[in-house]
Amino acid sequence: MIFMLYFIIILYCLGIIFLIYGFNKVNAIDYIGLTPKNKFSIIVPFRNEAENLPILLDSLSKLNYPIELFEVILVDDESEERFQVPNFRFQVSIIKNIRISNSPKKDAIVTAMQIVNTNWIITTDADCVVNKNWLLALDNYIQLHDVSMIAGAVTYDCDYSFMHHFQQLDLASLQGATIGSFGIKKGFMCNGANFAYTKSFFKKLNGFNGNDAIASGDDVFLLQKAIAQFPEKIHYLKSQNNIVITKPVNDWKSLFYQRVRWASKTSSYQSTFGKGLGVLVFGGNLCLVLGISFWVLGLVSFPNIFLLFLLKFIVDTVLIYKANHFLNKSKIRYLILSSLLYPFFSTSVALYSLLGKYEWKGRTF
Repeated sequence: MIFMLYFIIILYCLGIIFLIYGFNKVNAIDYIGLTPKNKFSIIVPFRNEAENLPILLDSLSKLNYPIELFEVILVDDESEERFQVPNFRFQVSIIKNIRISNSPKKDAIVTAMQIVNTNWIITTDADCVVNKNWLLALDNYIQLHDVSMIAGAVTYDCDYSFMHHFQQLDLASLQGATIGSFGIKKGFMCNGANFAYTKSFFKKLNGFNGNDAIASGDDVFLLQKAIAQFPEKIHYLKSQNNIVITKPVNDWKSLFYQRVRWASKTSSYQSTFGKGLGVLVFGGNLCLVLGISFWVLGLVSFPNIFLLFLLKFIVDTVLIYKANHFLNKSKIRYLILSSLLYPFFSTSVALYSLLGKYEWKGRTF
């Protein structure tokens, strides 16, 4: 029994080491010296975000980018209160979402596509804040590379609470895995809060056809479809100028449902590598849950459980540290406590995602 736990943990560690290697392979690029040329349409699906949208729009108003080269399209998905757009020097439009599938967010992007007047599209979320050089970094990268789709980084704006830093460590591990997978040419994951692609490329991929029955995944499924067909056209932009900041949730129920929503997509991945890594991560966390349970029952010794935890903790910490340093350079807090809680949290999320429903924006899926 203990040998099986060791075997799975060693496989897990090898997988994470592979991602660490990939993370180091992706070079950071912060060059912004070229004159802006590309026009962008920024699509923001939203539902009941009257508190957050002014903050996002304010950050967009501070972009170091010519206002005639970008537009913002806000897509209202049946908000309970009407949002009035303040006056800005750049173009902002609000349109109503046209629902045609089980995925409100995918429908919102498709709806916005009907009025987009640029080739490049960027999606972000209403509760985000963008870097002043966000578009400039994208534009310069596009000018220097033959690319049709670009994934970018997302991080949290955290306070000092354990819950916020637990989420930041979790997100850092996801961002580390994302960048690492691109580094080994096995990209399978991205974040729709910072995702860019051309309108022509979206049409060439037939958009979200094939996965529009799944409520979320406007980012991941489109990325995996693109990589399966045109891998050389998809890049990851590892640039601190391009990092988008979003808000962590403030209660454990919301966090649980959010992670269930994220995890529910895994079984539908087109990427074999992505599915395999998902199984490996689940196995690594389940090992610790089972190991601690066996120790409580007196079936295995504490030194064995401690060694299993230590092996996983070391490789996880290396990846998290590298990702967190890139994302915000802030001090890592509550690492040991989070590492003890995370296997139980992650395993519960994974199992519930296979059987249960989740709540999102006031709806049940």
